[in-house]
Amino acid sequence: MPEAPNILYFHVDNLGLGELGCFGGGILRGAETTRMDAFAREGLKLSHFVVEPQCTPTRSALMTGRYPIRSGNHTIALGGNAGGIVAWEETIGDILSRAGYATACYGKWHIGAEDGRWPTDHGFDEWYGPPRTYDECLWPDDPWYDGERDGYAYMYEGTRADGVKPILDQQLTKKLKGEVDAEYDRRAKAFMRRSVADGKPFFLYHNHSLMHFPMVARPEFHGQSTNGEWGDCLLQLDHDFGSLLDELEALGVVDNTIVIFAGDNGPEDHLLGRGTAGFFDGSYFSSAEGGIRTPCLIRWPGRVPVRESNEMVHVTDMFTTLVRWAGAEIPDDRLIDGRDQRDFFTGEERSDREGCMVWLNDELHAVKWSQFKINFKRQQHFHDPEMPLGFARIINLLEDPKEREAVNQTHVRWWVMQHAHRIIRSFEDSVRTEALIPPGSAIDHIPERTSA
Repeated sequence: MPEAPNILYFHVDNLGLGELGCFGGGILRGAETTRMDAFAREGLKLSHFVVEPQCTPTRSALMTGRYPIRSGNHTIALGGNAGGIVAWEETIGDILSRAGYATACYGKWHIGAEDGRWPTDHGFDEWYGPPRTYDECLWPDDPWYDGERDGYAYMYEGTRADGVKPILDQQLTKKLKGEVDAEYDRRAKAFMRRSVADGKPFFLYHNHSLMHFPMVARPEFHGQSTNGEWGDCLLQLDHDFGSLLDELEALGVVDNTIVIFAGDNGPEDHLLGRGTAGFFDGSYFSSAEGGIRTPCLIRWPGRVPVRESNEMVHVTDMFTTLVRWAGAEIPDDRLIDGRDQRDFFTGEERSDREGCMVWLNDELHAVKWSQFKINFKRQQHFHDPEMPLGFARIINLLEDPKEREAVNQTHVRWWVMQHAHRIIRSFEDSVRTEALIPPGSAIDHIPERTSA
């Protein structure tokens, strides 16, 4: 059997499709993204990588290969709220750990913040990161906030053997937010070195804090861009990704390491950290294309040929594909939405996915099929009102990428609806087979199944 490949999944927070130079940003955003642009020329560049509109749903979908509406993670868990994946869920970490991988998660997990739901409860040997998300670093500066009354946000760390604990001298502040990525980098490199020295394949799930607001760059990047602190942070993100690539080179494992660079949702909408979806329109927390498309770059030398594709890939597909690339098996006792994209990633012209569903919280906003998007509700940006549509809006995204036209005047494309209805019926049938897990379910919840 061939040697199991290492896997580095570099997850970027709130990265719009228009930020990197290789996707039309870079110097147009005031920061030349040289390392990420060079990386894009070494593998597969996906222009139609579909994620969820928020970070918790995307991270749940990636880890489990299941639509987050199934796992009760269709909405972010805010400070103090219960929620997250239940013990029954099988993550990539669970599966690869059983297959002999060393596993580590650094940075934001955001799919469970209590014992039984941490990364180390789901297959990861070690973890360091915040319990939820980074805007909690703004709490101490709020004049109405009282930590003794309202609770503190700390960084956490732990191992599978010893459990997870807060680091009480690392309260999450703006200053610390600007420092954590250097610590992620230090720990990630140490983990890769240990794994290689031990002769074990590794799965490194590296969750960078950028481009999540607030924008706080390390001192060495201050003033290095032409777009203020936002641009400085984009330069820092580019540097930090390149730093891990350099470590793979130093360890001599480049040829047997799958590296995936991907975002978790569309760009920030807050003015102080506002990003751009570039060619498309929209922001995170919206069902617009800009909210659900993000950069995705894949490199595996000698296996993944260099090219760009506009074929659709959904974040759940990464679960199935990575598990199979690692030589492990997909669980057969639960519904898995991810498609096996190994053939497509390694050279076939067509993706194994024809469409997907677009949920915002627990509402079905749209169905994507081929180059078409069938909208039932419309919301372009985070703070826009959510508008039900009297008639479904059928958009050919090749003709109208910014989703501006309510009706195509040239072609009446009601024939597309049959494909949307087929995808919806398939999902509805699956729910009759396996019940949805309600949000906030107890850790020991197991969904009811009516058939094997």
